[in-house]
Amino acid sequence: MTIPTFILKNALRNKRRATLSILSVAVSLFLLVTLLVALREITLPAEDVGAALRVAVRNKISIANLLPARQLAAIERIPGIAAVTPFTWYGGKYKNEEGMTFAQFAMDPKKLRPVFGETKMSEAGYEAFEKEKDAAVIGRISAEKYKLKVGDKITLESTVYPCTMEFKIVGIYSGTPDDRNMLFRHDYLDESSGVEGMVGMWWLRVSSAEEMPGVIDAINKKFANTSAEVRAETERAFQLGFISMWGNIKLLVTLVCSAVVFTLLLVTASTMSMAIRERFRELAILKAIGFRRRELFAFILAESFGLAMAGALIGVGGAYVLFTYGDVAKLTNGLFPSFEVTSKIVGIGTLVAAMLGIIASIMPSLAVAKMSVTDGLKTLD
Repeated sequence: MTIPTFILKNALRNKRRATLSILSVAVSLFLLVTLLVALREITLPAEDVGAALRVAVRNKISIANLLPARQLAAIERIPGIAAVTPFTWYGGKYKNEEGMTFAQFAMDPKKLRPVFGETKMSEAGYEAFEKEKDAAVIGRISAEKYKLKVGDKITLESTVYPCTMEFKIVGIYSGTPDDRNMLFRHDYLDESSGVEGMVGMWWLRVSSAEEMPGVIDAINKKFANTSAEVRAETERAFQLGFISMWGNIKLLVTLVCSAVVFTLLLVTASTMSMAIRERFRELAILKAIGFRRRELFAFILAESFGLAMAGALIGVGGAYVLFTYGDVAKLTNGLFPSFEVTSKIVGIGTLVAAMLGIIASIMPSLAVAKMSVTDGLKTLD
């Protein structure tokens, strides 16, 4: 019998316990990877090529405060701005749902392509969006979720405006980092709500990246000391600022991950201690026939490390396959449009498993090192 075969037979001696140990590691690491990916998706939202040239302009006091529509003319005169559109959140509920799984924004239909150039949609969709007042375009993810198609009509009851609006789907777009939202005409919102002359935000596209700092500074100065001061920032900065309003998500996820790892360590160490305690007599015999302490420690370490890495292969590997090749939008009910398991996250999961395997073998190894051959032989199997 070779040494690797000896280690493998010892690890699988109690097949039920070994299976449960591997599965506990696998499930815990799957949860750990899921939390890390979710944290990454939340705190580092996807950024497309067009986002590097887009600027969000909101009310300086709060994102909930509206801005006067008359600001448009002043913004358009600022050098370096290629296109600008109002961007107002409607906050509509679909089919009496308690929550909103897709957002709706009113905008200038003629500025859809100039501002959001990465949007992919049929030419007929763009034309209908510009011509029909009740027209709306919806992201592919939401369209598939609600089984909506071009020509369908949907009714949304607003939680913000005192109106219920009916829309006709004229196009389904894709190609953006978040293909869930619905876009419709701002003039239709003004007409339906009776709240004319106000917009939620301005969303604009800068001609070049070099002009971005100057444009942002010019917009902020343009409306300084007015009744509606603004805060202009890059799309990336706006996304991160919006996420920060949720609270310290990073701390919360870190605490949960720490609890998962600590609990897994206790379970793994307890399992290894139990497995080694049952084999004290065999280990004493190995000592008696000439095996040294470091060799016995290597046997225990290899067994513990092997079980932990088997769990990592199932847990981390399973998470990678599921989130890479599965339909994440459908799995998360549209909460996350993508779920990328990066090589860094795979490395963290594998490193945690390796550390678990090493740490879990320390206490059993110390117990074996202190054990005399006589005491070991007295131990009952």
